Amino acid sequence: MKIIKSIAQMKDEIKEIKSKNLTIGFVPTMGYLHDGHKSLIERARIENDVVVVSVFVNPTQFGPNEDFEKYPRDEKRDADTCADSGCDILFMPETSDMYQGNYSTFVEVFGLTDRLCGASRPGHFRGVCTVVTKLFNIVKADRAYFGQKDAQQLAVIRRMVIDLNMDIEVVGCPIVRENDGLALSSRNTYLSDNERKQAVVLYQSLQRAKELISEGEYEVNTIKNEMFRIIKTSESAKVDYIEIVDNINLKPVERIKGEILIALAVKIGNTRLIDNMVVKI
Repeated sequence: MKIIKSIAQMKDEIKEIKSKNLTIGFVPTMGYLHDGHKSLIERARIENDVVVVSVFVNPTQFGPNEDFEKYPRDEKRDADTCADSGCDILFMPETSDMYQGNYSTFVEVFGLTDRLCGASRPGHFRGVCTVVTKLFNIVKADRAYFGQKDAQQLAVIRRMVIDLNMDIEVVGCPIVRENDGLALSSRNTYLSDNERKQAVVLYQSLQRAKELISEGEYEVNTIKNEMFRIIKTSESAKVDYIEIVDNINLKPVERIKGEILIALAVKIGNTRLIDNMVVKI
């Protein structure tokens, strides 16, 4: 596995790969890789000739009071995980190379970004879309792999790719969970032992919502209230949002119909966690 830190070197490597008509699968990450990331890399390995993983903690998607400085980082651990998962090239650009000088160009998707996490984190998706566009331009992959855990991000990037006529396939991959249902996340490392035990209420609330729908409960407010009740059994939980929306346009629905996304963001202690479930009737 090659480790590349220069954008110029990365572009030269991509030119060489493209000259051989090889397909490229790309997994963009912010590092501190876990089994969820591994599942994306392994999927890319199956479906492409060359697998590229990027590790870059993108400053433009963090708000002024968010956790950019303390976001977990471990380059050696990430490199070992990538090598074990079948990665061919690990791209780890420097911030000074990604955002040179008086950087002043940004990519923004409207509509899909003004609700859910976008409402709580203004500017977040502008940073996400900008860095993903830059990475797509550098890596020139045939396919890019994203986890369903970040459901809004996945929807936003799919919209961006369509709107800007980007020549890349966006592949969504299933959420990977711990045995008790907690969705894997780099931010789980922030949780104390007690908070980790309490965090299972997120998945439990989603499971209960799915159960209610299977029993014929289609009133959104009824389902949301029951989810809220379950989450509040955790003494340290603070609900940011619980929303039930159309899975394509992310607009709120009043009754369950078609394919919907049940999404939530909850602070357990000081750690903000997100999770979701797609339900189709």
